[in-house]
Amino acid sequence: MKVLITGGAGFIGSHLAEACLSRGDEVYVIDNLSTGNLSNIEHLQKNPEYRERFFVTIDTIMNYDVLLELVGTCDMVYHMAAAVGVKYILDNPLDSIITNIQGTEQVLALCNKFKKKVLIASTSEAYGKHTHAPLVETDNVIYGCSTTTRWSYAATKLVDEFTALAYWKTKKLPVIIVRFFNTIGPRQTGRYGMVIPRFVKQALRNHDLTVYGDGSQTRTFTHVRDVVKSLLLLTEIPEALGEVINIGGNREISIRDVAEMIIKLTGSKSRIKLIPYEEAYERDFEDMARRVPSVEKLKRMIDYVPDSSLEDILTNIIDYMEA
Repeated sequence: MKVLITGGAGFIGSHLAEACLSRGDEVYVIDNLSTGNLSNIEHLQKNPEYRERFFVTIDTIMNYDVLLELVGTCDMVYHMAAAVGVKYILDNPLDSIITNIQGTEQVLALCNKFKKKVLIASTSEAYGKHTHAPLVETDNVIYGCSTTTRWSYAATKLVDEFTALAYWKTKKLPVIIVRFFNTIGPRQTGRYGMVIPRFVKQALRNHDLTVYGDGSQTRTFTHVRDVVKSLLLLTEIPEALGEVINIGGNREISIRDVAEMIIKLTGSKSRIKLIPYEEAYERDFEDMARRVPSVEKLKRMIDYVPDSSLEDILTNIIDYMEA
């Protein structure tokens, strides 16, 4: 199979590219490196086994002619490209909106032109400010006001979902939408606000682990390997077409407890330092008290849910960052 991965030099995209290559696919990647990094796929480019079937284009998905050729070449499109990370969104609100909405619409339009199956990567951010758990795909969404830039990301990803579903309903374009819940693992960077790589980096240096707010906010964490496995399984079944599906872990844990676990696993002398949100982000930020997915729909569809323990995931990340 020939697959196109937009954002294929990013964290999840690079792991997806590796998995597709491992199963024998011909893989095409497009990435503008705004948040992705060539170091994530350098080992794939150097692998002689992949040399004849791994192709990388450094460009934006807004380049119509380039994207036209790539979509036309491939059998399946994984649309992973997006502006991501709280810090990046707050620092680049306009670029984020343009990339997430116009870029996705262009991907969908070209997939429709060639009638190519497309998987759209969405996010748990789409649920907004819910405090109940677990979050089910049919739950209503609750956002803050438009003057709080932090919600622009959630709103753009929801527009992406509406657009994809409109193509499915009106054009019968085969689309699948997945909502990721705090995917973590090797190659993730803390540069754009991702909490786990930041904590691990601080712990390995015996620096204070900076926990924003009071640390009581809870999340679930999922190994990127389990996420990629879920994606590959979903794209193989017709039942996933036209559906929105959560992909996430089922262990709810507070951010403070995660920080303490990382200190213990690294044997660090670090301490936890609480940082007020207004000091951490300066402006336009709200956090969610809880974010836990229901994965019943995922299990029903593919008879699998992410199953790596948090201890194992964190150990894997620590080993990677120590290497």
